[in-house]
Amino acid sequence: MAENVLLQMTDITKVFPGVKALDKVSLTVRAGTVHALMGENGAGKSTLMKCLFGIYSRDSGEIELEGKPINFKSSKEALENGVAMVHQELNQALKRSVMDNLWLGRYPKIGGIAVDERKMFKDTTEIFKNLGIDIDPRRIMNTMPVSQRQMVEIAKAVSYDSKVIVFDEPTSSLTETEVEHLFRIINMLRDKGCGIIYISHKMDEILRISDDVTIMRDGQYVATKSAKDLTKEEIIRLMVGRELTNQFPPKTNKPGEEYLKVENLTGQYNRLRDVSFSARRGEVLGLAGLDSSGRTETLESIFGIRTRKDGVITLGGKRCKNRNARESIKAGFALITEERRATGIFSILDIKENTVISSLRKHLRGGVCLSEASMKKDTQWSIDAMHTKTPSQSTKIRSLSGGNQQKVIIGRWLLTEPEVLLMDEPTRGIDVGAKYEIYQLILDLANQGKTVLMVSSEMPELLGVCDRIIVMSGGRVAGEVDAQNTTQEEIMALAAKYA
Repeated sequence: MAENVLLQMTDITKVFPGVKALDKVSLTVRAGTVHALMGENGAGKSTLMKCLFGIYSRDSGEIELEGKPINFKSSKEALENGVAMVHQELNQALKRSVMDNLWLGRYPKIGGIAVDERKMFKDTTEIFKNLGIDIDPRRIMNTMPVSQRQMVEIAKAVSYDSKVIVFDEPTSSLTETEVEHLFRIINMLRDKGCGIIYISHKMDEILRISDDVTIMRDGQYVATKSAKDLTKEEIIRLMVGRELTNQFPPKTNKPGEEYLKVENLTGQYNRLRDVSFSARRGEVLGLAGLDSSGRTETLESIFGIRTRKDGVITLGGKRCKNRNARESIKAGFALITEERRATGIFSILDIKENTVISSLRKHLRGGVCLSEASMKKDTQWSIDAMHTKTPSQSTKIRSLSGGNQQKVIIGRWLLTEPEVLLMDEPTRGIDVGAKYEIYQLILDLANQGKTVLMVSSEMPELLGVCDRIIVMSGGRVAGEVDAQNTTQEEIMALAAKYA
């Protein structure tokens, strides 16, 4: 074994009912390096890390940390032995404070009984200072945007003084400025001798931050190469097993007459102020902006899950009340939320139940009984249309990869036959091949005359898929640009207008 090898995973196999998630996968991480782990959704990346972290028990294979065999039975055991993981889907105590979340399960005590709040505050402040994080330790988690909650999770992992830290899609909800901040933290950890395992679908990030890259496909090891010897094209070929020449499908939709009109939308409990815009039939309208700019609040206010203080929503000349989700669905709206785990999936339910839950009325027979055959038929349509990788309709949705969970959610909403599809970060945490499929799906919907509103933090995505882009800043509309005749610089300038 080379002397600087920190973590060695050899021939790891994991089988779930109906599917072999990992088939003799090996991974070698050197001390003081960033090791990227790449592959399409369902390739087995997160499953491999969960076997390391003690969330899953492996069926066969060996794991060594600093040359010593390990077999963690829980995430607590992993953390106590120097292995930390920042999960893609945040699982936090949202009604507790930042410092509560940081020290949960290991509170400092006074006399072994009472929680030492003063020490907890002092230690949290010190960690945040070292990492350059500007967050009040006493702030309640659910009052913060996803990006700040992500930084708290990163600080928590660092606080364990870990030898190995796994970052699973850490930048999926971060702004460009926050990504730069994260990279500074990662470089600091690398310089201290940590081994960083970095899972991401963003190839620019991988090529910039990584030393080594391991690629997986369909639960199997494909290759490990030095990052400096790789190109985007080579990574894609190894990931998907084929060439992928175009990042975006050709825009074939032809926007028609004005269909959706939003006037003076103002939030009751957020900074949304006098937001007005219109969208046409068959149009893909993007919403750009920095974090907390009001993009998500706009979609959620249109859909009625945020209270409006003022504002009028009109669809096809008819005023829509949209006071709650039920009214919005009835009026022809659908919303794909930003956070899959928190507000998208029903994790204890299976694929079929997650697919049909928004369209149960159409499966009623005699007004009281649900037709099993009808629900299975619609679920199979969704699986086929979305190319969802799942062993069966009865598989629990929580066992699917993040990208496949997203496909189930999109299929669910398509079954409600919406006229307006509101999509908040629809490709967050999704691989390059699956992203293309979702882009094509969005354009297909536009070709059918549907109106699509899409929030995205990825500027190339907005420019590649949308017809027009509304730029939000400080809860207001800062400007509107034509996607084909604008630049990222123009959009960023507008995004900073009221920030």
